[in-house]
Amino acid sequence: METLERFAVERADGARVLIVAARYYKTVVDALVTGAVRAVAEAGAESDVIDIPGAFEAPATIALAARTGRYQGYVALGCVIRGETSHYDYVCGESARGLMDLAVREHLPIGYGILTVENEAQAIARADPATRDKGGEAARACLAILALSKKFPR
Repeated sequence: METLERFAVERADGARVLIVAARYYKTVVDALVTGAVRAVAEAGAESDVIDIPGAFEAPATIALAARTGRYQGYVALGCVIRGETSHYDYVCGESARGLMDLAVREHLPIGYGILTVENEAQAIARADPATRDKGGEAARACLAILALSKKFPR
């Protein structure tokens, strides 16, 4: 098993982060959310969690939330497990592309925590905040880009 060093993030006191949780695989996503909420709080920021049906809806949800100006960062969490059809490929590719397009076009710090796995066991192993903590990792990535954005003011 690989060992991942967790990167340190600067304090983000006063920042507000929206965590968008695609609840299609509720048990897995609950664990991702736990890790993300904890990582945001450890950095001194506040978080709100909004539930959405699936990963495909994450880009549109973040785009709508960004229009409000209420949040300085976003974390997209979810899980897509490969099935017997090509649906997996479309959901994985389009949700990732949509989030990247949004981050680049709108200059938004977005942490990507949508697991793309072969089976539920892989998802649970990666979501567990006590081990792989991919939810916390996505939140820390968002916070790192938020800190970086302050070095490049408009």
